[in-house]
Amino acid sequence: MLLIAGLGNPGARYSRNRHNIGFMAIAAIAAQHRIGPFRARFQGAAAEGMIGDVRATLLMPQTFMNESGRSVGEAMRFHKLDVGDVAVMHDELDLAPAKVRVKTGGGNAGHNGLRSISAHIGNDYRRVRLGIGHPGDRALVHSYVLSDFFKDEIGWVEAVCDAVARFAALLAQGQDASFQNKVHLAVEAAGFGDKKDDGPDA
Repeated sequence: MLLIAGLGNPGARYSRNRHNIGFMAIAAIAAQHRIGPFRARFQGAAAEGMIGDVRATLLMPQTFMNESGRSVGEAMRFHKLDVGDVAVMHDELDLAPAKVRVKTGGGNAGHNGLRSISAHIGNDYRRVRLGIGHPGDRALVHSYVLSDFFKDEIGWVEAVCDAVARFAALLAQGQDASFQNKVHLAVEAAGFGDKKDDGPDA
C-alpha cells in the first residue's frame, strides 16, 4: 500500500489558498481514480482505493499545516507502512508556478508541514513539490501562501492537478522520473510552464 498525503489547512476559508494546493491535488486524484468517499480518520480526511494496480490511501490532514505529521504518522502506523511508502504533495516556494518535482528526503526549506511530518516519521519520504513561486521577499511569504490563487492563476493550478491525477499510477509504481516528465509535458501541452524541463531532482 501507498499513503499519499496532500498538505493544506482545513476549512472553507483556506480552500483556495496557495498553501492548499496539496489538498487540491489529492481531490483531483480521488476524482480521476474514483476513490472515495473521504471519511474522518487519522486526524484527517482519508479514502482508500486503487491507483492503477496499487492500493492507496489518500489523506488530507485536518490538524492544520503545522501539525500535519500527527495525521500522517497515525495513518502510516495503522497501515504498518515504511517511510518509503509515504508520498507527500505540498506547495513549493522554490519552484516556479506550474513546475512539479519529485524528490526523496532532503531539507524542509522552512515548510512547517514537512517539518512536522519529518519530526513524526523521519525524513526519507517522497515529496511531490508543486511549485507556486516566491513573492520575492521573505517577509511576504506568510501572507502569500495563506492568500488565494489569483483568478489568472487558476488555469495552471487546474492543469497541474489534472496532470498529477492522470499520471498518479506512475507515482504509485515508484516511477518518479516518468511521473515528473509526463506531468511536465501535460502542463506544457495545456499552455502553461515553459519549454525547458531541467530534469529530476537528486
